[in-house]
Amino acid sequence: MNKAHQSSEIGTTFNKTTFAWILYDFANSAYTTLIITFIYATYFTQAIAPDKITGTALWSRGITITAIAVALLSPIMGALADLGGYRKKFLFSFTFVNIITTALLFTALPGQVYYALTWVIISNIAFEMANVFYNAYLPDIAPKEKIGRISGYGWAFGYVGGLLAMFIALIGFVDADPAWFGFSGDDGENIRATNLVVAIWFAIFAGPFFIIVKDRKRPIPVRGIQLIKGAFTDLFKTLKNINRYRNIARFLLARLIYNDGLITIFAFGGIYAAGTFNFSFKDIMIFGVVLNIAAGIGAYIMGFVDDRIGGKKTIQISLWCLIIATFLAVFTPYRWLFWVAGVMVGIFSGPNQAASRSLMGRLTPKERINEFFGFFALSGKFTAFMGPFLLGVLTDLFDSQRAGVAVVALFFILGSIVLTTVKDTEKSY
Repeated sequence: MNKAHQSSEIGTTFNKTTFAWILYDFANSAYTTLIITFIYATYFTQAIAPDKITGTALWSRGITITAIAVALLSPIMGALADLGGYRKKFLFSFTFVNIITTALLFTALPGQVYYALTWVIISNIAFEMANVFYNAYLPDIAPKEKIGRISGYGWAFGYVGGLLAMFIALIGFVDADPAWFGFSGDDGENIRATNLVVAIWFAIFAGPFFIIVKDRKRPIPVRGIQLIKGAFTDLFKTLKNINRYRNIARFLLARLIYNDGLITIFAFGGIYAAGTFNFSFKDIMIFGVVLNIAAGIGAYIMGFVDDRIGGKKTIQISLWCLIIATFLAVFTPYRWLFWVAGVMVGIFSGPNQAASRSLMGRLTPKERINEFFGFFALSGKFTAFMGPFLLGVLTDLFDSQRAGVAVVALFFILGSIVLTTVKDTEKSY
């Protein structure tokens, strides 16, 4: 095969592969948008739990359990994927579990608090673990000079997916009388049906990834007991020799802190809007639509900024703006200013996550990509219980959601300070 033909073939494969990779972001964003952030989180606190304060505290504990489980599982699962060549199999398995358990949320009736919370926890763990392996594909499919914008495309297209799924849920179920397919308003059936929308949406649009995206050739994979032994050996070797990867370690520490703030915002944004500003389900849906539009625009534009000024600076800009938005949301008594804060969160949360993913891809040695993206997931979850936990504690203590949400700004500030120590250079490990 001559070089010209080979180059043309690579270009064609790259375009098709990149689109399928981005489409997975389009598919899975319906889960975070409708389940974790807006519709189901609000429904849980307002209708399934006995009251909104108890519901907020219980939801925070569910998110906390998810964070701990993902923190414990992600590095070792990443090491197993590297040695055994299981990346796509693990991605498929966790995606499948998420789809099934999300559909089962439809069966949780008002008052069945722990039954509902069980399916939320399992589905959220599966979602987060699937993202470990999905994110690890980024350095393989994106040329280094375009990794920022491709990561940004993924987040932007993901917000489009969340927006469209939200739109379908709004016009077809939440604000429809009668709801599509004969779902009634009894026991919140029309609201619970949005879980089925998410499950079907995820299944349909994630499919092309598993057909089109291929793993790069690897050495002969390890199997059996040697796989388990080798995975733990590699994991402990990485931890033992962490000084060799000290720049990555500093970045992961920074992300460990600021991502706590993001997780807390995503888990409690709809709950806060309903409890403090008296948003109805329809208001929250519209709020979610606006935030998704803002986030998609932000992620798309800042992806190009990322490639021009680097991931570190892009993350810092997003953190400064998120700090301002958090303080505005906590202290304003006015709905319209809360809307301004919400739009700011939308615009800068997407670039924060996209730039974090692209910076990790630039800094990570490719031969250990799944393991290090396991640590990337760990950095997003190891202390992620702290944000939701502290929010729940402060909400209980002061009987005020404002007091709970105020803790978010602290995570952004501390994360920004630690990030200043990171070198934004390729192969700085």
